[in-house]
Amino acid sequence: MTDSEGSIACATEYFWDILKGVYDPEIGVNIVDLGMVYAVDLKSADGEKFDVTIEMTLTSPWCPLADTIADEVKAAIGNTGKCSNVAVSFVFDPPWHIDMITTEGKMQLGIF
Repeated sequence: MTDSEGSIACATEYFWDILKGVYDPEIGVNIVDLGMVYAVDLKSADGEKFDVTIEMTLTSPWCPLADTIADEVKAAIGNTGKCSNVAVSFVFDPPWHIDMITTEGKMQLGIF
């Protein structure tokens, strides 16, 4: 692994952790533990900064809070000072399913 690849791998993990601070406003569990985040893609930008693309889904394609969640994701990532641009891409294949929730998320929801 080159230094650049190592830097991107560490930054990717860092941004995944940041996304754990973004909560689905209707469910009250973070979007990572809900299984809504499919990918965090980074490209080197200016110096130490990255262009960040978040590929995620919603618990329902008709979610009325899609814009709110996207704005919160952009703000959380953007406020780190480690990115030049943030894009959120909603995808619905595969569709979200309750089985995508992590063990931590299931514990928060009382699902076992």
